Amino acid sequence: MATGEQKVEIDGRTLTLSNLDKVLYPSTGTTKGEVIDYYRRIAPVMIPQATRRPATRKRWVDGVGTEESPGTVFFRKDLEGSAPSWVPRAEIEHRESTSTYPSVDETAVLVWLAQLAALEIHTPQWRFDEELEPSTPDRLVLDLDPGEGAGLEECARVAVWCREILADMELDTYPVTSGSKGIHLYAPLDGTATAEEIGEVTHELARALEADHPEDVVSEQRRTKRTGKVLVDWSQNNGHKTTVCPYSLRGRLRPTVAAPRTWEEIEDADLAQLEFTEVLERVEAGTDPIAPLGLPGTGAGGAGQDRDRLEVYRSKRDPERTPEPGVGPAAAQEARAAEAPMFVIQEHHASRRHWDVRLEHEGVLVSWAVPKGPPLEVDVNRLAVQTEDHPLEYGTFEGTIPRGEYGGGEVALWDTGTIEVERWREGEEVIVVCHGREDGGLGGIPRRYAFIRTGGMGEERRSAAAREKAASNWLLHLMKEQPEAEVTSRPPALGEPISPMLATLGRREDIRDQDEWAVEMKWDGVRAIVALTTEEIRVTSRNGNDTTAAFPELRELHEAVDPEVLAAGEVVLDGEIVALDAQDRPSFSRLQQRLGLSRERDVERARQDVEVHLMVFDLLKRGGDSLLRTPYRERRDALFEVVESTAHVHLPHADHGDVDHAIELSQELQLEGVLAKTESGVYQPGRRSRTWIKIKNSRHQEVVVVGWRHGRGERAGTLGSLLLAVPDEDGVLRYAGRVGTGFSERDLEQITTRLRSRSRKTPPVRDVPAPERRDAEWVRADLVGEVRYGERTESGRLRHPVWRGWRPDKQAQDVRWEG
Repeated sequence: MATGEQKVEIDGRTLTLSNLDKVLYPSTGTTKGEVIDYYRRIAPVMIPQATRRPATRKRWVDGVGTEESPGTVFFRKDLEGSAPSWVPRAEIEHRESTSTYPSVDETAVLVWLAQLAALEIHTPQWRFDEELEPSTPDRLVLDLDPGEGAGLEECARVAVWCREILADMELDTYPVTSGSKGIHLYAPLDGTATAEEIGEVTHELARALEADHPEDVVSEQRRTKRTGKVLVDWSQNNGHKTTVCPYSLRGRLRPTVAAPRTWEEIEDADLAQLEFTEVLERVEAGTDPIAPLGLPGTGAGGAGQDRDRLEVYRSKRDPERTPEPGVGPAAAQEARAAEAPMFVIQEHHASRRHWDVRLEHEGVLVSWAVPKGPPLEVDVNRLAVQTEDHPLEYGTFEGTIPRGEYGGGEVALWDTGTIEVERWREGEEVIVVCHGREDGGLGGIPRRYAFIRTGGMGEERRSAAAREKAASNWLLHLMKEQPEAEVTSRPPALGEPISPMLATLGRREDIRDQDEWAVEMKWDGVRAIVALTTEEIRVTSRNGNDTTAAFPELRELHEAVDPEVLAAGEVVLDGEIVALDAQDRPSFSRLQQRLGLSRERDVERARQDVEVHLMVFDLLKRGGDSLLRTPYRERRDALFEVVESTAHVHLPHADHGDVDHAIELSQELQLEGVLAKTESGVYQPGRRSRTWIKIKNSRHQEVVVVGWRHGRGERAGTLGSLLLAVPDEDGVLRYAGRVGTGFSERDLEQITTRLRSRSRKTPPVRDVPAPERRDAEWVRADLVGEVRYGERTESGRLRHPVWRGWRPDKQAQDVRWEG
């Protein structure tokens, strides 16, 4: 072997790698070895986007070079003659020739291409079908390319307009910052339209945008028209054209990536292109915004996201004739909250008696038919024929499937329980430990099984669809090394989030018999439901969003919670996340700097200036046992037994039977008010109840922002005021006035940018007075803020409102007048 070469094995493929220290990106010193490592690690999310698409490559054999001396790029369509035999390939007939293209269907292909310094992978909007023929497109794409004088900010604004049009066409849109200058927008298609038809639609979309926003958008390629504008390039929907694949590196001066993003990121004023290290951090933390566009059943380790793994299951069953669950076309695959993944073995008396073994994996029951049943002696092999995935509801199914229907006959539960997954190599090998029932067919002891695929192995090329279509032969093997009977399953997983109980705005007079009430301080922050086990923690906002990444301080709860209680099962707490000012009072304006962050570097930067604390006031689950129906007084007593205060976790005091003292204290401490709760009241998730009454020292109101007006004087060029609305009892938006005070310098810098990307031509409310329409800029009515105000006028307007900040934890449709 030549000097500097080394052999590696990836998923059973042997590759020779060389020149790993060679620098491919001089500006950052990024080496070929780092590029290979990136593609190996990004494979689980990139392969579902690229698989079964012909891949054209851009290779920089000597690196990308520098600005003064750019590297030479080679554009490659045909498969290299040195390609290993296992690289998937298919032919495409062009006008004058036939070309053979590789397809990026597995991790080893990505690593092999990276070894060739193929930094960029480009793919079309269609895939090969099971006969290796080009099929109709399964997605459309819009390439937003800024002209001279425009940039990513302008592209983001146009992206939002595109999203609105595509939403009117009932299409979801997935943004990707291109890694170059602009943004790519993808939308999934059902495969019924041709590339020509999609091209016509997207061309018309681009023309319509240009007509609506002539100062910002251009739909034609001519560079003379593009200065200061964004080109909406629709032409990449042509069946002969390609777009850089999501998660591909770019051959720029720095190792940027075509990075899938969330819409919150697109609308962020600090939006920037991402480099490969940032993308790896996101993906390995579980962020894959474009996952729904991935091909089912693909990706390393089964990381591809399935759009409908139950399609085959439903296609074989008539919902009018069979009692089996999840058969109807609207049946959804829902994640199951459980202690561990489940298994079920059903004894099935169909045309021939057999046993159906089903293991929970990625939201479905992966299934095998075992003619002679699971082996109960070590080193015994049994044939197992893989069948279609089944819905999770099938895990409890017993009954009769009518004769003449698919699988007709009697189905009985033979054993069921949980599994520990030791290995899951998609389509090749599965090793699990099954923990069944004491009276189950496995004998009430843990059994360690291996499923090993025997059919279709070797180097023969078969399309993914053909592999899925054919029944696969496996061996089911009871392994020699068996666990001890007392082996337990993995630690419990977190259950479904609990929606917070809500209070009703009231007055002191509403608290009649003080002895029946306890009163807490009302903390000026954002609500948080925190669930934790010995290994996990999840922080959920009032509107159900997972905000764990934004508040790393709350990991202290693993120290604050009694370890014996935590070992017994899940603990769920209700509280308020606050930021404190110099006098240790909650400051909602300071908390604004921590809201809406998700990237680790952004959170850590914000933590340097603002730390958050959790005020815990309720215990909803203790060691896996629900306390929702337990009276408030008993829940509070249990809370102080289970949780101790730490640097960022606090257990605030509650006054029992002395409302007046609590109100006086809240005013003395300059707090928002108090929250009175009946001692005997149970916890009602998601409901607003009069057993909880909030009494405020000042009036606060959640509002929906519907527009803004330009500033004058010192505020020229920025925000003058925000136009506000509040839905009435029927959910119809009504104008509520405008707010022009309370903004920090940071607010003034960021709010205008944030709102420009949400612009619309007409006001989303009808009752805005004519004087306040002058120079108004209208926006989508989906952002919620909060104001402090003096009183409400007879016409329903806010008098003397002062801006307090955004409420990302609230939904616009849930806003109502308080009181």
